[in-house]
Amino acid sequence: MSLSPFIVDVTEADFQSVVIEGSHEHLVLVDFWADWCQPCKMLLPLLSALAEEYGGKFVLAKVNSDREQGLAVEHGVRSIPTVIFYQDGRPVDQFMGMQPESSIRAQLEKYLPGPEAQGRQAAQAALAAGDAAQAVSLLEAVLEDHPDRQALKIDLAKALIQAGRADEAEIAIKTLPMDLYEQASVRLLEAQLHFARAVGKPDALPVLKKRLESEPDDPEALHRLGCALILEGEHQTGLDKLIQLMRQHRRYGDDAGHKALLAAFELLGARHPLVNEYRRKMMALMY
Repeated sequence: MSLSPFIVDVTEADFQSVVIEGSHEHLVLVDFWADWCQPCKMLLPLLSALAEEYGGKFVLAKVNSDREQGLAVEHGVRSIPTVIFYQDGRPVDQFMGMQPESSIRAQLEKYLPGPEAQGRQAAQAALAAGDAAQAVSLLEAVLEDHPDRQALKIDLAKALIQAGRADEAEIAIKTLPMDLYEQASVRLLEAQLHFARAVGKPDALPVLKKRLESEPDDPEALHRLGCALILEGEHQTGLDKLIQLMRQHRRYGDDAGHKALLAAFELLGARHPLVNEYRRKMMALMY
């Protein structure tokens, strides 16, 4: 097992997280190899040296084809070594057999971060600092020059949601290729979009809290406050509001409480400690 953060052994259990999800952040080269394969033993040290040299611009994911036959079959590997390039959640290129270092470098350069990387990093920093408007402006400028970079569109949708521009965020999401819709990052965006639409203005939280204090049984306030709390990271309190809404006002908004709970579970992820607890509460109300 490699001690390098840029070289990882991948199995079927973590292929999704390391390769598919990871390729939204950096280029991933998936090397299908086997112990008995002599060309593999020549190629792997070369790829490993390049991964170290490039210092994180790409990750080398090694798949032992003998142990992970299901992955090999799924990816149509007919001979080894086979190296598949992943970017933005999908395969974009590949080569088979031992290749000269110069050819591999030329192929890498087509997909490694270019001038847009600096703008994307600046936008991510602005978003982390709470300046969603600046992040949107930076990402729109970068996308003008790189309209096919799907990761930039995902970042833009996220920034638009935080800026309170839900309609534009939905348009950005709809421009993504259909095969990205099943990716966790896109499902997460759609869940965030659900809550952003319900909340309205990004600064609505104090107003909604005040409104519910005076009208504790107001279904609209329960719905919007529950969604706002979840977006703010107050997950348990937000889930409590949505459970209350579902219990007391099943007909409100075409069962808005139930729909919001499902979106919350998607947002939090199946492993979040609150999800199982509140899924049980939701199911009890349903049956």
